[in-house]
Amino acid sequence: MGQTKNARRVEKNQAISICHSIRTSPRKLNLVAQSIRGLGVEKAVAELTFSKKRIARSVLGSLNSAIANAENNHGLNIDKLVVAEAYVGKGLVMKRMHARGRGRGARVVKPFSNLTIVVTERGE
Repeated sequence: MGQTKNARRVEKNQAISICHSIRTSPRKLNLVAQSIRGLGVEKAVAELTFSKKRIARSVLGSLNSAIANAENNHGLNIDKLVVAEAYVGKGLVMKRMHARGRGRGARVVKPFSNLTIVVTERGE
């Protein structure tokens, strides 16, 4: 009477981590995600650790989650992991008003983003 098991979204040698509602614009987040695409996980962690971007800490947490998923849930070797995909999507947008001159108001948009990181075990 239970629910059937869902099919995997990624292949057998891959693990995924999805982070919703990151408080930054997708354009800024994509700059950080772009810097780790295709790198080995050790280099990607080093890149994010020493990055000057504020949002790099959130991306590092999501990358660590993907590495932990690969090791614990799928039994992959973490020494052979590579960041296969790192892509960004739009999230919700908070709309606020800012008082301007002559009784007018200006809209302030505060965007959120979604981040997906897929790590894969490279075969040698």
